[in-house]
Amino acid sequence: MLLKFRLRKFRTSFLTIWFAVTCIFSIPALAQMNAIKFQEYDLPNGLHVIFHHDKSAPIVTSLLHYRVGSRNENPQRTGFAHFFEHLMFEATDDIPRATISKHIEGAGGQLNAYTTTDETVYYIELPANEIKLALWIESERMRKLHVESVGVETQRGIVKEERKRRIDNSRNGTWFEKMYKNLFDGCSYSWTPIGSSQHIDVATISEFKDFYNKFYQPNNATLVIVGDFDPKATREYVEAYFGIYSRGAEIKREDFKLNEIQAEYRETVEDTKAQLPAVYIGYRGPKKGHPDAYAIRMLNTVLAGGQSGRLYQRLVNKDQIAVQSYTFNQDLEYAGMLAAVGIVAPGKTPGEVEKAIYEEIERIQNDGVTDQEFQKARNTEEDKFIFGKKNVLEKAQALAKYHTFFGKANEINTEIEHYNKITKADLQRVAKQYFAQDKRVVLTYIPKAK
Repeated sequence: MLLKFRLRKFRTSFLTIWFAVTCIFSIPALAQMNAIKFQEYDLPNGLHVIFHHDKSAPIVTSLLHYRVGSRNENPQRTGFAHFFEHLMFEATDDIPRATISKHIEGAGGQLNAYTTTDETVYYIELPANEIKLALWIESERMRKLHVESVGVETQRGIVKEERKRRIDNSRNGTWFEKMYKNLFDGCSYSWTPIGSSQHIDVATISEFKDFYNKFYQPNNATLVIVGDFDPKATREYVEAYFGIYSRGAEIKREDFKLNEIQAEYRETVEDTKAQLPAVYIGYRGPKKGHPDAYAIRMLNTVLAGGQSGRLYQRLVNKDQIAVQSYTFNQDLEYAGMLAAVGIVAPGKTPGEVEKAIYEEIERIQNDGVTDQEFQKARNTEEDKFIFGKKNVLEKAQALAKYHTFFGKANEINTEIEHYNKITKADLQRVAKQYFAQDKRVVLTYIPKAK
């Protein structure tokens, strides 16, 4: 998901200067990535801790990954996980309201958070000598957050305004919600993390407290620390700040069930914010970590890997029936979603764009991909794998993800092997398997006169 909380622009700090310098000197490509070494252990209360010592820069990232996302919500109270992403910047027992970001900014750092269907993640980036500050703040938020009327009412308003800005008042803003609703009808992926304003409006303080007490527990979290820090001293800080908490009640998670898609779903939406028509064609994909998920990502590069991708070449360059074309791919913990998008050019019709997208998909289904396209897709994934883990934050995010969803943090070093096993035939096979005509969702947005 997109980041939901952004700090105000603050004075140039040591951290931002260092990032600028390191970006300049990190341009040359490396032939391969050195193995990322890490240590991991569990506190008695169940908190999983991962350390990766990186002395390439005098900075450190503390990342706390909670295994709670929108799919863990009551269908009548959607948006709770995202709401807590905001509420966690309110007061704690020892931190007054509106001061968490000031503590971090004053130390020359920055912090942020994001929510998806399966996770909520908080991270703090600081100069290396400030790791103790980050751990203190995260420990306070874990079990000492004030879930009370002042903070809750403040964040209700902020979350509602965010929804208005990103969805209700945005061009084609409802496409993501409609896509999820129809691709995952009947399961807990049928709503998106932003949730419903009405649900947040009527929720009570006690309901918010119950959600916090259920999911914000040490045994439902992974703490990752990456950077230039003293492992011995930092381990003592972790135990001092987080070891004081008891293990939370074991979370009873409902079995995830996907209903079979019975037929194609089509909807035409009139949008007063839209200036041009648009077509969104969605398909259900494989879950995170499934072998087909790697093939789908490579196929995504063939279809929409920049201006050389098939969709851009056909719709924008050759036929000139679209001003923009791209794909949207998400592999979730229990399923996936992939969508092809075309913004219709003036004087052209959504039907022309839709037909051309299908024809490009069918070409792959019938003829497969070329050697050149396959090699480009493989090179793209290799580049992402290597260069997507160059800074401390990216490595912290990867370690948390691999541990939480795969139970193997070492996938940070080995995941590329899954891509290396994919063949050209696999790309053709998944195109046939997942791009099914009778299992797609087609949303057409057309401008409506104001």
